[in-house]
Amino acid sequence: MNQPTISGHGIFTPSEVITNDELVEAFNAYADLWNAKNAAEIEAGKAEPMAHSSSDFIVQASGIEQRYVIDKTGVLDPKRMFPRLRSRSDDEPGVMAEMALDACTKALEMAGRTGSEIDLVICASSNQERAYPAISIEIQNLIGAQGFAFDMNVACSSATFGIQAAADMVRAGSARRALVVCPEICSGHLEWRDRDCHFIFGDVCTAVVIEPSDEAKGAKFDILSTRCATQFSNNIRNNNGFLRRTRDQMEDRRDMQFMQNGRKVFKEVLPMVSQHIRDHMDAEGWTADDLKRMWLHQANKAMNDFIGKKVLGRTPEAGEQPNILQDYANTSSAGSIIAFSKYSNDLEPGDRGVICSFGAGYSVGSVLLERR
Repeated sequence: MNQPTISGHGIFTPSEVITNDELVEAFNAYADLWNAKNAAEIEAGKAEPMAHSSSDFIVQASGIEQRYVIDKTGVLDPKRMFPRLRSRSDDEPGVMAEMALDACTKALEMAGRTGSEIDLVICASSNQERAYPAISIEIQNLIGAQGFAFDMNVACSSATFGIQAAADMVRAGSARRALVVCPEICSGHLEWRDRDCHFIFGDVCTAVVIEPSDEAKGAKFDILSTRCATQFSNNIRNNNGFLRRTRDQMEDRRDMQFMQNGRKVFKEVLPMVSQHIRDHMDAEGWTADDLKRMWLHQANKAMNDFIGKKVLGRTPEAGEQPNILQDYANTSSAGSIIAFSKYSNDLEPGDRGVICSFGAGYSVGSVLLERR
């Protein structure tokens, strides 16, 4: 049996940034247009006026200060409020595969590997740009990988579920070296016209190389244990997909984009995640004192603060539970991997940490790591 390790990681970050102030200006302009269009219904008491957003509200609600996106012009157009991405021919790389190529190249360079040395690619993300052919197989082709590839969707937990699958296959020998890639174009499924969630998401792509520890060429993080769990809930949901065209009513339905009942999610998910991490650590004989770092899903600062305190039994000290959502916003499956990638190089051999992601499903995945 091989000991799987993370030997390389990489991040693709889009070049365009939307600050809270820019986003609020566009949203408030849209709200004014909507209120003017529906003035009669509002006056008659048949509709509620759309309230303005504010940068202070966004920071207080989430801790987010900006987000990276593939296209900001479409999002900031009050008459549009969603990205504008050009149509590509079938002979061109898809936008997700293009993002992935950048992140994979960085991860492979760190690991000292080439694409031809990879024999498993898992594309793990919350929304694929198409059903088939698999995005993972397109990525496999672009980097010159061997073996096989498949897509995986467990929403915001896709990265940790993908790491478990890849680590299990490397451990068993059914794959030699793997890439787990998380391209997230969250701007495409976010409803930017909804005040309660218009600030939440950003775009990014991450990649990690997983291979046998005794073959890794440089610094590495051994994957000592993984654990995943799911529990059905409708509190985070999206109803879009190819069956949309089969429905008689084709109007702009709110449920076709990202939807959540935030209060219920906060109340139900946080105890589930905190207990999951504690149980996982207990099963492996770890205590809170063994944890040098927690790389949590980057959805909301208050959520991470709650989980960190529950797991450690105290308020996390500076650096123990790094947040990146102030810069990247919620990037679904990629968030915990961004935190790991940016805040792991300072750890010493023997230091331990946990990657944990959680979200729609409900789903939660945790990965226990040790620096070697």
